[in-house]
Amino acid sequence: MDTMRDRFAPVVSRLLDEDPRVAVVLAEVGKDALREASARHPDRVINVGIREQLLVGAAAGMALTGLRPVVHTFASFLVERPFEQVKLDFGHQDTGAVLVSAAASFDWPAGGFTHMAPGDVALLDTLDGWTVHVPGHPDEAGTLLRHAVAAGDDRVYVRLSAQSNRQARPVDGERFVTVREGRAGVVIAVGPLLDAALDATEGMDVTVLYATTVRPFDAAGLRRAAGAAGTEVVVAEPYLAGTSTAAVNDALADLPHRVLGLGVGRRELRRYGTVEEHAAAHGLDARGLRERIGGFLGAGAGV
Repeated sequence: MDTMRDRFAPVVSRLLDEDPRVAVVLAEVGKDALREASARHPDRVINVGIREQLLVGAAAGMALTGLRPVVHTFASFLVERPFEQVKLDFGHQDTGAVLVSAAASFDWPAGGFTHMAPGDVALLDTLDGWTVHVPGHPDEAGTLLRHAVAAGDDRVYVRLSAQSNRQARPVDGERFVTVREGRAGVVIAVGPLLDAALDATEGMDVTVLYATTVRPFDAAGLRRAAGAAGTEVVVAEPYLAGTSTAAVNDALADLPHRVLGLGVGRRELRRYGTVEEHAAAHGLDARGLRERIGGFLGAGAGV
């Protein structure tokens, strides 16, 4: 099966052909996949080399001229390294772009911690006005990329991952999708963690919501689910644990509730290992999720 990154180049190439506003800005990463598109649109596919601050600054300059830039590299080089430029060149100047990352939290363990970015979504949470999409399947990645580019001049982050669920779900770039209904708690599974969350909660009397757009947070969707399933909420995210607990608290501020944030731990894992070993070490495989979700929800969920 194709990966999300495999879908990136064909989708963006078509968008370049369809919309004269679209431009792509790269920092070496991904240039080969866009070679043909670059030949067709040499003025709108720009490779700045390994200069991540320039990557963001150049994209913001393009946005000021009326273009819709799509900016792509690994998450650690796209959000963390040039964060000052993201904050000022987009936020302070009130410009928009689509930032599309790769490598996620630990997709390439052999690359070491320099190529991991479990804190990317939490870091963007310190800024105003960002939409954040976290697809869980290549088909969803294509859909959400198109949503992001079509979103006027908004600031949008699309977080691509090598990890994927077995099947795509209908996503609209706004709302959570109800995958399973129950009466003893709500589990919000973000992006590529849906399959693990479904396996982990098999036989539990819980509602499972699937989130591929996490900012803005679908507070109305959570409140509807909590009306039937109660206000004990677990959020399983493929990035820093606890990133969305404040959003859950805000959504349920007028109701007594409990929330458990599951995700990548703060402690750095210093052995390369495999993606699966990293997921298990952070408790994000089905076994680890079941243990912690069951412990939090208790007997009422049918554990």
